[in-house]
Amino acid sequence: MVKEDKSTWKSNYFLKIAQMLDEYPKCFIVNADNVGSKQMQQIRASLRGKAEVLMGKNTMMRKAIRGHLEKNPSLEKLLAHIRFNVGMVFLKGDLVEVRDLLLENKVKAPAKAGAVAPLDVKVPAQATQLGPEKTSFFQALQIPTKITRGCIEILCMTLGVRNVAAVSLSIGYPTAASAPHSIVNGFKRLLAIAVETDITFPEAEQSDRTR
Repeated sequence: MVKEDKSTWKSNYFLKIAQMLDEYPKCFIVNADNVGSKQMQQIRASLRGKAEVLMGKNTMMRKAIRGHLEKNPSLEKLLAHIRFNVGMVFLKGDLVEVRDLLLENKVKAPAKAGAVAPLDVKVPAQATQLGPEKTSFFQALQIPTKITRGCIEILCMTLGVRNVAAVSLSIGYPTAASAPHSIVNGFKRLLAIAVETDITFPEAEQSDRTR
């Protein structure tokens, strides 16, 4: 099989995306982080007859879309979403059906340095099989440990949630970790106002009676 040279490959890519932009009235922009070749094959197989997946460099996708704006100006809305590691899924049918098929092929990936976890990562208190020589690793992460029967034992769950809450409160950015503290702090301020002024509310009166 003769491999195409780079210029021919680019030309064919632009022709393909132009054809898809003409043929398909709907499109998903999907994140493709940590998607391996085998998983991509499974995704393409599950979408066969329902949608077409097109991957490529962001610069090439943007260039192809800009070249098609004269024919379809509404495509400009896609440009802002062509960022990071993404692909395009073209379809004619039901968006919900194709979305569900894409989500069915979403799988867990192992943790990797520099990757942002989409889920909460927790290390529960437990006895490990690691020897004492690994203690410095846990100390660097501020995870309290002790040595039990020659192995490292994690004493409590990591303190990442506390750190998130502290940062969130400091910069005024609400998160699930900081919301309870924000509510309590706000209530305390309202109580202080009620004490210093004639303004009152049922919770403040109840709080005064329980002192």
